[in-house]
Amino acid sequence: MTYDLIVIGGGPGGYLASERAAQAGLKVLCIEQSSLGGVCLNEGCIPTKTLLYSAKLYDGAAHGDKYGVSAPGITLDHAKVVARKNKVVRLLVGGVKSALKTARVEVVNARAKVLGKDGEGFTVEAGGETYKAARLLLATGSGPAIPPIPGLKEGLESGFVLTNREVLALEAVPAKLAVIGGGVIGLEMASYFCSAGSEVTILEMLDHIAGENDRELTAILQKNYEKKGMRFLLGAKVTAVTPEGVAYEMNGEAALIPANKVLLSIGRRPATAGLGLEELGVTMERGAVVTDAHMQTNIPNLYAAGDVNGKSMLAHTAYREAEVAVNHMLGLEDAMRYDAVPGVLYTNPELAGVGLTEAGAQEKGLDVRVAKLPMRFSGRYLAENEGGDGLCKLIVDNKTQTVLGAQALCNYASEFIVAVAAFIEAGMTLSQIKKVIFPHPTVGEIIREAIWSAGE
Repeated sequence: MTYDLIVIGGGPGGYLASERAAQAGLKVLCIEQSSLGGVCLNEGCIPTKTLLYSAKLYDGAAHGDKYGVSAPGITLDHAKVVARKNKVVRLLVGGVKSALKTARVEVVNARAKVLGKDGEGFTVEAGGETYKAARLLLATGSGPAIPPIPGLKEGLESGFVLTNREVLALEAVPAKLAVIGGGVIGLEMASYFCSAGSEVTILEMLDHIAGENDRELTAILQKNYEKKGMRFLLGAKVTAVTPEGVAYEMNGEAALIPANKVLLSIGRRPATAGLGLEELGVTMERGAVVTDAHMQTNIPNLYAAGDVNGKSMLAHTAYREAEVAVNHMLGLEDAMRYDAVPGVLYTNPELAGVGLTEAGAQEKGLDVRVAKLPMRFSGRYLAENEGGDGLCKLIVDNKTQTVLGAQALCNYASEFIVAVAAFIEAGMTLSQIKKVIFPHPTVGEIIREAIWSAGE
């Protein structure tokens, strides 16, 4: 069968590209080997946020006395939390299926492999059938990185070690949970299970958590979680996984963290194995498909969007990359930019950022100043966060008087960080931003306060 476009992968980048292309009049085939919605909808973004919201409700009720609310005997029922998570996922997967059906996208549930390319386009095999299309979009996503740590493979096979997929399906809360990796996945799952009653220990090889986020804010976040009982072992090198727990070295000494379960969360790798890309001659770097600003690879009419290109492993980045790719296919002027891609840690409190951090700007040798304000400058934040220690930072270019980045540690940070993304994308100056009216009272007003404190 012949199509205008074949999309391999039905995650955020794949299903949105399929929908957009079909709505524009292209005949589209979307091939997904597992479930529509990909990792984000089934094993990542959505299910984790469902769990985290339940934990947030529980934490609020359990510590409501300082707000005049008493709820003695409150409990968190993990089984009910997981059941609700499954319901939410089913509803959203159904929504994706319905959207693709409405757009008249044909969907095949099978593993795909690119057999080659000729004058008529690409030939793809899936489920024992072959398909042809003039254009091909790779949106196969990513999978968890599995380092060569002794005992890790055996732990994964036995179920003692979990990835993001298995941890979301746990039927019971482990008494002791060891988390290898202090990045986004590790911190979010540690956040939930700490609230749910686990004794959580995070082992991180670096001397800080949360990757490239602002160090001052991540240090505050760490202190918040240490107060809740979470333990952090920074600068810890994991040397082995045993049935008893995780062995590690730190400061020249060897030790073992006992655990009932171990969560592996040290990062993700583009999913490119078995696609036939090497035989096709696709240029790759460190396992990721190389793309240009139009999401094109070195092979004409072959595109890649989402985690598979390794540029920004976030669902919302995949959405935008998918739109850029489809627009280029349609001959519409568009290009991908990565200067204003927001990133969020959905912990409690949330940590959100966009653009450059203070350290990132300094590394680039830019002439910047930092406007830093405690979140207490926001009336609503103060009203809702007794004893809160949140912080907001803006990075301002001294030459252009534009905002280069922002970071915020507080509730609702994920909701208002997009305002700064818009300011960066539009290249607005401080004087222009000052004319923007923020609703009052909102936590997001901290951005307006920070803009004014930055001077001119």
